[in-house]
Amino acid sequence: MPILDRVRPVGRARLQHPPAASLNVKPRRAAPKAAVSGLKVVDLAYSPSGPRQPVRAALVSIPAMGGEGPRASGPGRGGGGGPARGLRCPGQEGAPQGGEPGSVPRDEPQGQRPPLRGDRPPRFPTALRGGSRAAAKRPQRLQTVPLPARPAAKRGNTPPPPSRSSELGSAGGSVGGAGRRGAAGAANRSLGLRRAANGERRSAASRVRGAARPVRRGPRGSGYSNRPVFSSQGSPEAAAQGRDPPAGAAARGGKRAAPAEAGALQPAKLSRAELYKPPTSEELSQLKETEDLFHSSLLRLQIEELLKEVTLKETKKKKIDAFLHEINSLLSAIPETPETELTNQAWLPKGVQVPFLQVPFSVKGKFRFVPPTELKVVGSYLLGTCIKPEINVDVAVTMPREIFQDKDNLNQRYHRKRALYLAHIAQQFSREKLFGSVKFAYMNSNHLKPILLLRPQGKDEKMVTVRLHTCPAPGLFKPSRFYPSKNNVRTAWFMEQSTPKEGATEPPTPHYNNSILCDTVLLSHLHFLSSAATDFPGMKDGLALLKVWLKQRQLSKGLGCFSGFLVSMLVAYLLMKRKIVKMMSGYQVLRSTLQFLATTDLSVTGISLAKDVDASLPVLDDFHQAFEVVFVDPSGLVNLCADMTASKYHQVQFEAKRSMEILDDRMVDGFQVLLMTAKPMLRAFDHVFHLKHASKLQGACKKMQLLNELMDRGGNYVATALPFVVSLLSRGLAGRALLVAHSLPQIPEWSIDAEPPKHKDVGPLTFGLLFVPEFAASTLEKGPQADHPEALDFRTFWGEKSELRRFQDGSICEAVVWEADTICQKRLIPEQIVRHLLKLHADIPESSICYNGALLESVIRTGQKELGTGEEAMVSVVCSYDDLSRKLWNLKGLPLTVTAVQGVHPALRYTDVFPPVPMKPIYSFHTRIRTKHLLLPSEEKPCPAYIAPLKIICHMEGSGQWPQDKEAIKRIKAAFHLQLAELLQQQHQLVCRPAVTHTDVYKDGYVFRLQVAYHREPLILKEVVTPEGMLKYQDTEESRQLELETLHLPYLTSSLHGLQQQHPVFGSTCRLAKRWVSAQLLSDNISEECVDLLVAFLFLHPAPFTPPSSPQVGFLRFLDLLAAFDWKNNPLIVNLNAGLTEADCTEIKNKFVAARSRLPVMFIATPKDRWSSMWTQERPSVQILQRLLVLASESLRALEEQLMDPLSSQDVKMVFRPPLDFYDVLIHLNPNQIPRHLESVDQPLKSFSRGVVKNSTAVKILFPVVDYDPAQCYLQELRDAFSDLALFFYDKHGGEVIAVLWKPLSFQPQPFKVSSMKGRMVTTLNNELVCVPNVEAILEDFKVLGEGLVKSVEARTEKWTI
Repeated sequence: MPILDRVRPVGRARLQHPPAASLNVKPRRAAPKAAVSGLKVVDLAYSPSGPRQPVRAALVSIPAMGGEGPRASGPGRGGGGGPARGLRCPGQEGAPQGGEPGSVPRDEPQGQRPPLRGDRPPRFPTALRGGSRAAAKRPQRLQTVPLPARPAAKRGNTPPPPSRSSELGSAGGSVGGAGRRGAAGAANRSLGLRRAANGERRSAASRVRGAARPVRRGPRGSGYSNRPVFSSQGSPEAAAQGRDPPAGAAARGGKRAAPAEAGALQPAKLSRAELYKPPTSEELSQLKETEDLFHSSLLRLQIEELLKEVTLKETKKKKIDAFLHEINSLLSAIPETPETELTNQAWLPKGVQVPFLQVPFSVKGKFRFVPPTELKVVGSYLLGTCIKPEINVDVAVTMPREIFQDKDNLNQRYHRKRALYLAHIAQQFSREKLFGSVKFAYMNSNHLKPILLLRPQGKDEKMVTVRLHTCPAPGLFKPSRFYPSKNNVRTAWFMEQSTPKEGATEPPTPHYNNSILCDTVLLSHLHFLSSAATDFPGMKDGLALLKVWLKQRQLSKGLGCFSGFLVSMLVAYLLMKRKIVKMMSGYQVLRSTLQFLATTDLSVTGISLAKDVDASLPVLDDFHQAFEVVFVDPSGLVNLCADMTASKYHQVQFEAKRSMEILDDRMVDGFQVLLMTAKPMLRAFDHVFHLKHASKLQGACKKMQLLNELMDRGGNYVATALPFVVSLLSRGLAGRALLVAHSLPQIPEWSIDAEPPKHKDVGPLTFGLLFVPEFAASTLEKGPQADHPEALDFRTFWGEKSELRRFQDGSICEAVVWEADTICQKRLIPEQIVRHLLKLHADIPESSICYNGALLESVIRTGQKELGTGEEAMVSVVCSYDDLSRKLWNLKGLPLTVTAVQGVHPALRYTDVFPPVPMKPIYSFHTRIRTKHLLLPSEEKPCPAYIAPLKIICHMEGSGQWPQDKEAIKRIKAAFHLQLAELLQQQHQLVCRPAVTHTDVYKDGYVFRLQVAYHREPLILKEVVTPEGMLKYQDTEESRQLELETLHLPYLTSSLHGLQQQHPVFGSTCRLAKRWVSAQLLSDNISEECVDLLVAFLFLHPAPFTPPSSPQVGFLRFLDLLAAFDWKNNPLIVNLNAGLTEADCTEIKNKFVAARSRLPVMFIATPKDRWSSMWTQERPSVQILQRLLVLASESLRALEEQLMDPLSSQDVKMVFRPPLDFYDVLIHLNPNQIPRHLESVDQPLKSFSRGVVKNSTAVKILFPVVDYDPAQCYLQELRDAFSDLALFFYDKHGGEVIAVLWKPLSFQPQPFKVSSMKGRMVTTLNNELVCVPNVEAILEDFKVLGEGLVKSVEARTEKWTI
């Protein structure tokens, strides 16, 4: 029975297997030693009767491959009972297929791989086959046998049932399916890669996920089953997937070849000589390369799979070639037109408009259409470097010489002829049946360069876009006319003046010149790239990876983008300079290019591809004077980066530096982070702001006196003003911002009968700011000393904001001081700077700027009058706590000293959603109990304000006097609580209220709850006496709870307190995340500590981003983490205090995979909690996690849509309003009995006086009512009474509704039993007495239980019937 040892597939729904007893399994003998040290021996064939057939692995450690067939093996074999990936021997053709007897029917769960297509033999990635194509000439050791797709059911077998999905999970697929780590989802989502249909291979990275995770075997006899860990319905799918095959079938299958999964790969039977053949030098070099370069064979496999996914298939190429041939024949048949003046365009039919903004309209010259002299395919298609999903084929159409006149280089004449030529072709092509669509577009959104887009008819329309570029006949123009210092646009013509001004010199027009030169060198660039790509297979792969990298970072489209063509030329440059050699693999090309980008600033030192330096050609300095970024092509004339701003290049440079750090960090999954994770601006930058109306830049051009630049850009004021605006902001934010970036202006394509888009049609422009956390919130901008010459420049730059100030060192300097009182306002100082500078220097009004820096923070602010978001309140709580802990340490008169004081309340780690406010009770609002100096809530008045006790653990020193009995320890602790209260009252005059389990202390308006701890108590609670009288230690529920409260929670609180000191927005991000979870009514279903750890992960492991510097971006990434992380197949490792090494992380992952079925659905590992995931042990359940994922992905989508659309209303609170149509019953509460009513998302217009005044100075008072929230008490009563019938959901922060969801199973009729009549009534069904829930009575009970609190109970009976 073939078993692939050490290789267990992961990520497929798994099957339960019969016990070892039912199979003929022999004990394993020691494997023979490998021929070469460093190679592991892997058993590929293991038969109960025949001899073993060990096969040498091609890689040092083979990752698991794909899913598995429905074959059974003993527990503990091949990964704890997991069947091998069906590697099948040629002699096993008789093995039963998916639908035959002897096999188990299985369905294909959502988001998993369809069977391989039967008409094509599946292939291993090269790395698994062991060597390159050259190695394939030897007889192969691992043959592949083509297998048919899953056959139809035979011999009366029914096909496997379709997979069901529950109501909870219907919107979101299976829990693991979202998969940030499961790269399929990410590949499909972020790259737009189309999912293969049922017959196709599965998407790249999903194969990688299923196919390539190294897995350790579970311990023998561990009983680890291969069932799905959880299904979309939340329980293992017994019916369809987890059912054992009948014992008979297992027994019958003993001698027969095990059934193979349809489309699975099987091992071939090989001769002994073949098996033990030593590896070739090529194989050894490949093993070495994998080890040195890729960190792991997994990365190599992932990259190979991705490349397969994005490269164009041969069948598609044939279709595209045929399409191109038809276009060629159609072009040559287009009729000529008579010659007319350029301005006379009456000959154009009505159905087509000239794709060019003809401003000014009058221009000299004549035009007639003559069919093109030649048609050449240029660009990535011919080189084989174009990647899916968007296949663009660039075709150069050469316009004949006879349509041009002498001075066509001047005043846009050439550009207009080009546009008219395209318009005529478009009009002719629009009649042809061959095309599905004929449209115009601007090449890289450059208004001077329209192109024609052709797409085929029918279902192939999305397959390819052919882009027609018109270019002049070779030798038409003299290159010297287009040097960067030459002028080709006359001022008088552009300004529509009749005569030029006398003596005025014409300014140079480098961008205009460059746009014409680009058209003359299309073919020479193709030849240059093709010579570079010859005998260099790694270049093709490297370019594909680089294009994916650029696409994920939104750098590859728009005006001044870092396009695929540009990156191809850059790789060719590195090859020319020998920074890359033709022996390199695609991954090495990627690394070398990123390294070059990270270390070279082309805005300071440009580079050139021109080999022989001609003295007459312009030099690099000439280009630097004309352009911001310089990269000169092989002709020495064209700047390939002409439209790129310095800011955009610096963004590319920053991304390359960050990517190199990630690739060198072994703790990060480089493939996933670099190539599979999208970086939209909203999640990549700390603050984002939009310029709503691009037309405002017209005024900016006037204000900045940019007429010459405007002329050079053909009147495009957006492209003209953008570099100046960005450099203005960069100077104003220097020191605060690491990066000031802008979105690339993009103009969508348009139909041929429409007017060409205007400059303002680029839509809103977006700018991103990435901050230096230490200086971003500084209120002072210090300038030069008053008597220095630079002072005048400083004053001019800042305008009236600049003033003279004397500093502590005695110096008198220019300075700008920004108004900001709270931490929240200080974070928004960059907004003040942006608005001030744009108004002062660019005439852009504040109403045109939509600044998204802190729109979300309103939900963690209580009351309209509050300015800040509670950070200051949190600081004052921590100060009060520090003072109390010092007083506790110095208490005199205690029998044992206090050894440690540790806070455990969220406010003491800065993550409490609404921090406690100092309060003093108003006695008239309460009922007094004078004898005990206590206050009680008054029945007539609204519920008093909620006062949360801040819990503190006091560790007492050890002593031989502590008793060893758990009951006695409790008594001693109670005595300590009494004595602490007495001493604090005597020595520090604090009001205290002792209890058996704690002492409450009122200090500075806060209530601290002290709880005494003794370090040996958890151990004593673990003692158990066996019937034989032996003492043994085992975990009990009580001991676990005590350890959690006194050891783990204090450690977590102090670690997260430290994280807040490093990252000042950590606390606010946690608070936003918890507010969102609570607003979705799920705060009781996921612990606060769990949310804190999820947010901590974003700060400790931010790759591919930088750690957040604003709560908003942190919250967006939190939603993305929840929605996209593959919870089913990966543990989330939060490396607090860098307490885990790389080896530890690997061990956690391996143990996680081996024990997955026994672990919580959401597994979070930390240095002090590696194996148990204590904060997620009890909750969330599968269904709740599924619900969270759906809500997170929807909230993220809605928020990003809103924040990126400045012209919409931008009501960001909508993601904090829960969808209530999902629930069966709604219990509406009375607002005056909700103590935290002011914390609700939509703050109430009128609020109630809650019987407290904000006051921290009160000393002698009656003790206030602590921790009293009627809604929470009512909720607890409901759960105690009806938890078997329903689930209850509530937003503890001022929610007015308790939502109820009936449990489906409890509504099924039960046999009549007197003991189980709670909430049920008796009825007859098929003449039998059965019990069903008495819904009417239950709803009445809801009202009765909450009398005075419940306003109404709304039964949503349209969803269910009584």
